[in-house]
Amino acid sequence: MDIPVTVIGGYLGAGKTTLVNHLLRHNEGQRLAVLVNEFGELPIDADLIEAEEDGLVSISGGCVCCAYGSDLIGALDDLKAMVPRPDHVLIEASGVALPGAIATTVGLVQGLRADAILVLADADQVQANAANSYLSDTIDRQLAQADILLLTKPDLACDLAAVTDWLRAKAPRARIIPADHGQVPISAVLGALPLPARGHRPDAGAHGLFASHVLRPDGPVDAQALARALAEDPTITRAKGFVTGPTGPDLIHVVGRRHDVEPAATGHETGVVCIGFKGDLRPEALEALLAECVAPA
Repeated sequence: MDIPVTVIGGYLGAGKTTLVNHLLRHNEGQRLAVLVNEFGELPIDADLIEAEEDGLVSISGGCVCCAYGSDLIGALDDLKAMVPRPDHVLIEASGVALPGAIATTVGLVQGLRADAILVLADADQVQANAANSYLSDTIDRQLAQADILLLTKPDLACDLAAVTDWLRAKAPRARIIPADHGQVPISAVLGALPLPARGHRPDAGAHGLFASHVLRPDGPVDAQALARALAEDPTITRAKGFVTGPTGPDLIHVVGRRHDVEPAATGHETGVVCIGFKGDLRPEALEALLAECVAPA
């Protein structure tokens, strides 16, 4: 199965490093690999670092960090060959980089899958930065390329509702999530939530904004139709899981308004974990979507 890769973008000072360190501290058992452009100012908190050798930093919890410099594809190939393999790769883009271009590069590497573009926006500064004639094009393009927008430093914004509305206009395809000090569960941004046992309620992480619902089809479904329906549902931030399609098992990924379906190996428990904002997520409506996507006999 391809390794998912998330690109983390956003202008300087938006909080990318804070988010990366939060995800490493709360990785929920996931082996994360972090790629940074250079080690000049290592973004990983010192207490997380266990060893440094040959440009590779070993981090607690089985995670690693390395720099890619001018050879992103080479660094991705090296990560792909690691034993054990990472469960998820994070690429922390520079503050002026366009994350969409990085995601395109990821798509050139066999065995990897561009999972999502995550862009951070400083609630206090993003509008002012976007109004700067030297910065506006870069910031507008970063925002427009996002699948998920993390709205950081919300406590500093004079009018958070106005900033949120402005971001919705700039990035109409993205889901917007407030994230004070990078405090957001890994399940909401990386889709790392494990499938819970039947009869148990899934946990969307410690962050009180989120709720989860598991769809468990009884038989074959049209995986493409279900993935598309979940992506079009405005209450869904992420969805991930296995279903049985007409020709065999499929893995569904949904992030924001983007969806993907890929063939999967047999033996996985069937179920799709759907994550959204608490109070917005509608289990009955999601079950109705599933019923509409049952494959014809």
